[in-house]
Amino acid sequence: MNRYEAPRPASEAKIRYLDADFQVLQPGSYVRCAVTGQPIPLDELRYWSVDRQEAYVDAAASLKRHLETR
Repeated sequence: MNRYEAPRPASEAKIRYLDADFQVLQPGSYVRCAVTGQPIPLDELRYWSVDRQEAYVDAAASLKRHLETR
């Protein structure tokens, strides 16, 4: 960030989840966990489902959704 720029308010990104990567469709600073609703900063995003196109805050949330949808 340029030191003269004002900080931008946080906004939700739109993401396409791919195998081992994701593509930003609409810029933003976070996505929401599909299980908890908790915001996940993009630089901390580690868990998602390609099939369901959902993000998860942690491995426990990912497992919970997996068990719910079996």
